[in-house]
Amino acid sequence: MNHNHYEAIQFVQQLAALLRASPLPPEREASLHPPFTSLRSVQTALESDGVPVSLGAQNCHQEDRGAFTGEVSAEMLAKLNVAYVIVGHSERRAYAGETDELVRAKLDMALRHAITPILCVGESLDEREAGAAFDKVTRQLEAALSGRPGQVVSGLVVAYEPIWAIGTGRTAASSDAEEMAAHIRAEVARLAGDEAASAVRVQYGGSVTPDNAAELLRCANVDGLLVGGASLAADGFVEIARAGA
Repeated sequence: MNHNHYEAIQFVQQLAALLRASPLPPEREASLHPPFTSLRSVQTALESDGVPVSLGAQNCHQEDRGAFTGEVSAEMLAKLNVAYVIVGHSERRAYAGETDELVRAKLDMALRHAITPILCVGESLDEREAGAAFDKVTRQLEAALSGRPGQVVSGLVVAYEPIWAIGTGRTAASSDAEEMAAHIRAEVARLAGDEAASAVRVQYGGSVTPDNAAELLRCANVDGLLVGGASLAADGFVEIARAGA
């Protein structure tokens, strides 16, 4: 919940200037996920300036339309050319009471409207210290992915976000990130097949900064990063997007 629509437009203008001066490597893909109130402004700014960054959203509702005051549907997002939507972020699970079943329903709706879901999974500090981290992530993956065809799962993004590392300044060691990313890929193979496991993109998110981004991206099973506070300034966003290239 950062950047009103004026600030968001300024961000995109700064980002456009930085990327004109020094484009991202061709193999890198980036997306911006502003609040709902800024989506149209950011869409217009990205498209008018030809910024090579996809538009994303932070959440969507599990229904297309109806008496759900205050909610935004995936159908509405699709009309704004939203390419990615975050589903099941730990803050949504914790503060809005989102269950695994609800997260699956939201993922269904994103897929129905050809928006790529970024499925968030992760454990709390208590769960990690109790040795339950892998079981927690396995349950979340099973709830969201079981029964889906391999070709559908292949196109998804799974973001591992250890809850204890979000906004705390405490980052999982790269070895921890790699261990869980490998576990996620193995569980995807079990649920949807080896081809899906090879194709699915696994991200790490949790106090990512320009200083640790390159080390995290060197992990064999970490394909990308889900960045929070460090992405609020355009120069920091670009530095992370270029990390390790």
